[in-house]
Amino acid sequence: MVLKLYGFPMSTPTAAVMTFLAEKEIEYELVYVDLSKGEHKSPAYLTKNPFGQIPVLEDGSVTLFESRAITAYIARKYKSGTDLSRDDNMEASAMVGVWSEVESKQFNPAISAIIFEKLIKPLYLHQTPDQAIIDENLKKLELVLDVYETRLSNSKYLACESFTLADLHHLPYIYYFMKTPWADMITSRVHVKAWWEDISARPSFVKVAQRIESRT
Repeated sequence: MVLKLYGFPMSTPTAAVMTFLAEKEIEYELVYVDLSKGEHKSPAYLTKNPFGQIPVLEDGSVTLFESRAITAYIARKYKSGTDLSRDDNMEASAMVGVWSEVESKQFNPAISAIIFEKLIKPLYLHQTPDQAIIDENLKKLELVLDVYETRLSNSKYLACESFTLADLHHLPYIYYFMKTPWADMITSRVHVKAWWEDISARPSFVKVAQRIESRT
């Protein structure tokens, strides 16, 4: 049975799951959810995710929402493709957990707030960005990136010497961040820059980025 992924490529959480599925070499059907038409608030969709958010994954009788929960589930169930959870090595797996938590709790809140204010509000909501919120979160992001720079000076990837879930969930957010005036926060840090250039060149994400750009 082919997996069904409800969402659309321009959505950062959807893009993360799409990249993950490509890494795992798993076929799936992308079911577009048109937020502009309120499809994510329809009664049918709310039975899949009561919070009305994307993405949602259907795998037979299993229905999941929240991108990190989806990728964790697939990593454990499907052993094809890239081993992104490193369950074969207890220490590496533990570090995947640590740096995935850092991404979720430290990195994501800051960068997603910046992207929302700078890109989403003016382009899709026709609202003026709140520079105070941007500045506050740029400071938070700077601290996180300083930690990343130190970590990546001793490790090729965040969790270990191989690409894992801890790296993957950064991809769509940094992709959009590089379109803002503060892209030099990535490029000015030698090891962060090298890490970003490495992970963003993976074929799995290159294909997703192309779909983001083409809006397909």
